[in-house]
Amino acid sequence: MKIFDSHFHIINPKFPLVENNGYLPPGFTSENYQKKVMDLGIVGGAIISGSFQKFDQEYLLDSLNILGENYFGVANIPIGLSINELERLNKSNICAVRFNLKRGGSERLENLVELSNRLFDNYGWHTELYVDSNDLKGLKTILEQIPKFSIDHLGLSKAGLTELYYWAEKGVKIKATGFGRVDFNPIGVMKKIYSINPNSLMFGTDLPSTRAKVHFTVRDLKLIKDNFSDNEQKQIFYENAIEWYKKN
Repeated sequence: MKIFDSHFHIINPKFPLVENNGYLPPGFTSENYQKKVMDLGIVGGAIISGSFQKFDQEYLLDSLNILGENYFGVANIPIGLSINELERLNKSNICAVRFNLKRGGSERLENLVELSNRLFDNYGWHTELYVDSNDLKGLKTILEQIPKFSIDHLGLSKAGLTELYYWAEKGVKIKATGFGRVDFNPIGVMKKIYSINPNSLMFGTDLPSTRAKVHFTVRDLKLIKDNFSDNEQKQIFYENAIEWYKKN
Protein backbone atom coordinates (compact mmCIF):
# COMPACT_ATOMS: atom_id res chain seq x y z
CA MET A 1 0.00 0.00 0.00
CA LYS A 2 1.46 3.35 -1.09
CA ILE A 3 1.49 5.97 1.65
CA PHE A 4 1.66 9.74 1.36
CA ASP A 5 2.74 11.08 4.75
CA SER A 6 0.58 14.18 5.04
CA HIS A 7 2.10 15.45 8.28
CA PHE A 8 5.60 15.28 9.71
CA HIS A 9 8.25 17.67 11.01
CA ILE A 10 11.93 18.08 10.25
CA ILE A 11 13.98 19.62 13.06
CA ASN A 12 17.46 20.49 11.88
CA PRO A 13 19.66 22.11 14.55
CA LYS A 14 21.71 23.78 11.79
CA PHE A 15 18.81 26.21 11.41
CA PRO A 16 17.23 28.57 13.97
CA LEU A 17 14.96 27.04 16.61
CA VAL A 18 12.82 29.09 18.98
CA GLU A 19 11.47 27.93 22.33
CA ASN A 20 7.68 27.66 22.40
CA ASN A 21 6.07 27.65 25.85
CA GLY A 22 9.47 26.70 27.24
CA TYR A 23 9.89 23.76 24.85
CA LEU A 24 12.77 23.24 22.43
CA PRO A 25 12.63 19.95 20.51
CA PRO A 26 15.51 17.55 19.90
CA GLY A 27 16.84 17.22 16.38
CA PHE A 28 15.11 15.11 13.74
CA THR A 29 16.79 15.65 10.39
CA SER A 30 15.70 14.64 6.90
CA GLU A 31 18.10 11.72 7.13
CA ASN A 32 16.57 10.67 10.47
CA TYR A 33 13.13 10.75 8.86
CA GLN A 34 14.20 8.70 5.84
CA LYS A 35 15.69 6.04 8.09
CA LYS A 36 12.62 5.95 10.34
CA VAL A 37 10.12 5.37 7.51
CA MET A 38 12.23 3.35 5.07
CA ASP A 39 10.13 0.19 5.51
CA LEU A 40 6.67 1.80 5.61
CA GLY A 41 5.94 2.24 1.90
CA ILE A 42 6.01 6.04 2.02
CA VAL A 43 6.37 7.58 -1.45
CA GLY A 44 5.98 11.27 -0.60
CA GLY A 45 4.75 13.64 2.03
CA ALA A 46 4.28 17.08 3.51
CA ILE A 47 6.82 18.75 5.80
CA ILE A 48 4.95 20.87 8.34
CA SER A 49 6.60 23.91 9.90
CA GLY A 50 6.42 23.79 13.68
CA SER A 51 5.90 26.56 16.20
CA PHE A 52 9.55 26.19 17.21
CA GLN A 53 10.67 27.21 13.70
CA LYS A 54 8.74 30.49 13.80
CA PHE A 55 9.11 32.12 10.35
CA ASP A 56 12.34 30.44 9.22
CA GLN A 57 12.00 29.10 5.68
CA GLU A 58 15.57 28.00 5.02
CA TYR A 59 15.25 24.78 7.01
CA LEU A 60 12.17 23.91 4.94
CA LEU A 61 13.84 24.61 1.61
CA ASP A 62 16.84 22.53 2.68
CA SER A 63 14.59 19.62 3.72
CA LEU A 64 12.62 19.70 0.48
CA ASN A 65 15.84 19.68 -1.50
CA ILE A 66 17.03 16.56 0.35
CA LEU A 67 13.74 14.62 0.27
CA GLY A 68 12.93 15.36 -3.37
CA GLU A 69 10.08 16.30 -5.68
CA ASN A 70 7.41 14.09 -4.09
CA TYR A 71 7.58 16.16 -0.90
CA PHE A 72 5.77 19.43 -0.27
CA GLY A 73 6.19 22.22 2.26
CA VAL A 74 3.71 23.83 4.65
CA ALA A 75 5.26 27.05 5.91
CA ASN A 76 4.74 29.55 8.70
CA ILE A 77 4.38 32.74 6.66
CA PRO A 78 4.33 36.25 8.16
CA ILE A 79 1.79 38.53 6.56
CA GLY A 80 4.49 41.01 5.49
CA LEU A 81 6.64 38.53 3.55
CA SER A 82 7.84 40.03 0.26
CA ILE A 83 6.50 38.97 -3.13
CA ASN A 84 9.99 37.94 -4.20
CA GLU A 85 10.30 35.61 -1.21
CA LEU A 86 6.84 34.18 -1.80
CA GLU A 87 7.74 33.51 -5.42
CA ARG A 88 10.88 31.68 -4.28
CA LEU A 89 8.90 29.53 -1.87
CA ASN A 90 6.19 28.80 -4.41
CA LYS A 91 8.78 27.52 -6.89
CA SER A 92 10.22 25.18 -4.25
CA ASN A 93 7.21 22.87 -3.69
CA ILE A 94 5.80 24.91 -0.83
CA CYS A 95 2.04 24.91 -1.29
CA ALA A 96 0.39 25.88 2.00
CA VAL A 97 0.49 28.20 4.99
CA ARG A 98 0.07 26.93 8.54
CA PHE A 99 -1.62 28.67 11.43
CA ASN A 100 -0.84 27.22 14.84
CA LEU A 101 -3.90 28.34 16.76
CA LYS A 102 -3.19 26.01 19.66
CA ARG A 103 0.42 26.86 20.56
CA GLY A 104 1.20 30.05 18.65
CA GLY A 105 4.47 30.52 16.77
CA SER A 106 2.73 31.44 13.52
CA GLU A 107 0.97 34.51 12.14
CA ARG A 108 -1.81 35.92 14.35
CA LEU A 109 -5.43 34.82 14.11
CA GLU A 110 -6.56 38.29 13.05
CA ASN A 111 -4.50 37.93 9.87
CA LEU A 112 -5.72 34.44 9.01
CA VAL A 113 -8.42 35.43 6.51
CA GLU A 114 -6.39 38.07 4.70
CA LEU A 115 -3.25 35.95 4.39
CA SER A 116 -5.06 32.74 3.49
CA ASN A 117 -7.02 34.43 0.72
CA ARG A 118 -4.02 36.28 -0.64
CA LEU A 119 -1.94 33.10 -0.86
CA PHE A 120 -4.81 31.16 -2.39
CA ASP A 121 -5.58 33.84 -4.98
CA ASN A 122 -1.95 34.39 -6.00
CA TYR A 123 -0.48 30.90 -5.74
CA GLY A 124 -3.30 28.40 -5.14
CA TRP A 125 -2.02 27.66 -1.63
CA HIS A 126 -4.34 26.19 0.97
CA THR A 127 -4.30 26.76 4.74
CA GLU A 128 -3.53 24.19 7.43
CA LEU A 129 -4.79 24.66 10.98
CA TYR A 130 -3.45 23.26 14.22
CA VAL A 131 -6.58 23.91 16.20
CA ASP A 132 -8.49 22.20 18.98
CA SER A 133 -11.91 21.18 17.67
CA ASN A 134 -13.39 22.50 20.90
CA ASP A 135 -12.54 25.99 19.54
CA LEU A 136 -14.06 25.47 16.09
CA LYS A 137 -17.50 26.78 17.04
CA GLY A 138 -16.09 30.14 18.06
CA LEU A 139 -14.03 30.32 14.87
CA LYS A 140 -16.85 29.43 12.48
CA THR A 141 -17.44 32.91 11.04
CA ILE A 142 -13.69 33.28 10.41
CA LEU A 143 -13.22 29.85 8.85
CA GLU A 144 -16.16 30.39 6.52
CA GLN A 145 -14.07 33.11 4.86
CA ILE A 146 -11.14 30.80 4.02
CA PRO A 147 -11.25 29.15 0.57
CA LYS A 148 -9.45 25.88 1.40
CA PHE A 149 -8.18 24.49 4.68
CA SER A 150 -7.35 21.33 6.59
CA ILE A 151 -7.44 20.47 10.30
CA ASP A 152 -4.60 18.63 12.07
CA HIS A 153 -4.75 15.59 14.36
CA LEU A 154 -8.47 14.76 14.05
CA GLY A 155 -9.19 17.98 15.91
CA LEU A 156 -7.68 16.65 19.16
CA SER A 157 -10.76 16.85 21.42
CA LYS A 158 -13.86 14.71 21.83
CA ALA A 159 -15.79 17.76 23.00
CA GLY A 160 -15.52 19.40 19.56
CA LEU A 161 -16.29 16.45 17.31
CA THR A 162 -19.69 17.76 16.22
CA GLU A 163 -18.00 20.84 14.76
CA LEU A 164 -15.30 18.68 13.18
CA TYR A 165 -17.93 16.58 11.45
CA TYR A 166 -19.60 19.76 10.21
CA TRP A 167 -16.42 20.82 8.44
CA ALA A 168 -15.83 17.32 7.02
CA GLU A 169 -19.27 17.57 5.41
CA LYS A 170 -18.25 20.93 3.95
CA GLY A 171 -15.27 19.30 2.20
CA VAL A 172 -12.50 20.23 4.64
CA LYS A 173 -9.56 17.83 4.81
CA ILE A 174 -8.90 16.29 8.22
CA LYS A 175 -5.57 14.74 9.09
CA ALA A 176 -5.60 11.24 10.59
CA THR A 177 -2.48 12.02 12.57
CA GLY A 178 -1.26 12.28 16.14
CA PHE A 179 -3.25 9.39 17.61
CA GLY A 180 -1.23 9.88 20.80
CA ARG A 181 -2.53 13.44 21.09
CA VAL A 182 -6.29 12.86 20.98
CA ASP A 183 -8.63 12.14 23.90
CA PHE A 184 -10.83 9.63 22.06
CA ASN A 185 -10.68 6.39 20.09
CA PRO A 186 -9.30 7.55 16.71
CA ILE A 187 -10.79 4.69 14.69
CA GLY A 188 -14.38 5.41 15.71
CA VAL A 189 -13.96 9.07 14.79
CA MET A 190 -12.24 8.23 11.51
CA LYS A 191 -15.08 5.89 10.56
CA LYS A 192 -17.59 8.65 11.22
CA ILE A 193 -15.61 11.16 9.16
CA TYR A 194 -15.23 8.66 6.33
CA SER A 195 -18.98 8.01 6.30
CA ILE A 196 -19.60 11.76 6.03
CA ASN A 197 -16.94 12.46 3.40
CA PRO A 198 -14.69 9.69 2.00
CA ASN A 199 -12.39 12.35 0.52
CA SER A 200 -11.62 14.04 3.84
CA LEU A 201 -9.16 11.86 5.78
CA MET A 202 -5.40 12.06 5.15
CA PHE A 203 -2.99 9.86 7.08
CA GLY A 204 0.28 11.20 8.45
CA THR A 205 2.95 9.87 10.79
CA ASP A 206 3.30 13.09 12.82
CA LEU A 207 6.97 12.20 13.24
CA PRO A 208 8.87 12.84 15.43
CA SER A 209 5.70 13.27 17.54
CA THR A 210 7.01 16.28 19.46
CA ARG A 211 5.22 16.75 22.79
CA ALA A 212 2.77 13.90 22.07
CA LYS A 213 1.86 11.68 25.02
CA VAL A 214 2.29 8.61 22.81
CA HIS A 215 4.59 8.66 19.77
CA PHE A 216 3.81 7.26 16.33
CA THR A 217 4.61 3.59 15.72
CA VAL A 218 3.68 1.06 13.05
CA ARG A 219 0.78 0.12 15.33
CA ASP A 220 -0.96 3.25 14.07
CA LEU A 221 -0.74 1.93 10.53
CA LYS A 222 -2.02 -1.45 11.65
CA LEU A 223 -5.03 0.17 13.34
CA ILE A 224 -6.11 1.63 10.02
CA LYS A 225 -5.36 -1.54 8.06
CA ASP A 226 -7.38 -3.63 10.51
CA ASN A 227 -10.43 -1.36 10.41
CA PHE A 228 -10.77 -0.12 6.83
CA SER A 229 -11.17 -1.93 3.52
CA ASP A 230 -8.46 -1.86 0.84
CA ASN A 231 -10.29 0.83 -1.13
CA GLU A 232 -10.81 2.92 2.00
CA GLN A 233 -7.14 2.56 2.87
CA LYS A 234 -6.12 3.77 -0.59
CA GLN A 235 -8.02 6.99 0.01
CA ILE A 236 -6.81 7.52 3.57
CA PHE A 237 -3.18 6.55 2.98
CA TYR A 238 -2.64 8.07 -0.45
CA GLU A 239 -5.33 9.35 -2.78
CA ASN A 240 -6.90 12.11 -0.65
CA ALA A 241 -3.55 13.61 0.28
CA ILE A 242 -1.92 13.44 -3.14
CA GLU A 243 -4.93 15.24 -4.58
CA TRP A 244 -4.71 17.87 -1.84
CA TYR A 245 -1.02 18.64 -2.26
CA LYS A 246 -0.19 17.98 -5.90
CA LYS A 247 -2.95 20.08 -7.43
CA ASN A 248 -1.69 23.22 -5.72
